[in-house]
Amino acid sequence: MVRLDGRMSLIVLMSVVLFGFSLMIPGGGFSQRPEPEVHGVFDSDTMYTVLPPDAIPAILEPVLLSGVEADSQMSSDEMVLGILLDGEARAYSLWQLDAHEIVNDSIGDLPIAPTW
Repeated sequence: MVRLDGRMSLIVLMSVVLFGFSLMIPGGGFSQRPEPEVHGVFDSDTMYTVLPPDAIPAILEPVLLSGVEADSQMSSDEMVLGILLDGEARAYSLWQLDAHEIVNDSIGDLPIAPTW
C-alpha cells in the first residue's frame, strides 16, 4: 500500500469499518447475494448456475483498427487473442474479452466467434 500522508490508511480503515457494519445490518453485506442454483452433480462435484443466460454481452459489431491505430490505443505489452486465416489477421484485446468473452465477427465470408 502506498502511503499518501496517512490518507490512504484512513480510507482503508473507513472501508473496513463500513463493510463490517454492513454485515451487521439485516439484509446487508453478503446476505444480499442470492444463493447459486444447483445445476447438477457430476462425479460427486456440484455444478452451480451462477449467471443467467446472456448475462455477459457478446461484442456483436467489432470495430476494427489498423495496426497503426491500435498501436496508439494499446500498450505494448497488452495481450491479445490472435487469428490468422487466409492471410487476414485479427487481434482481439484480452482486457475487452474479459468483459465480453465472445466476439461475433467474420473473416471474408466465414463467420467466426473468438471466445475467451
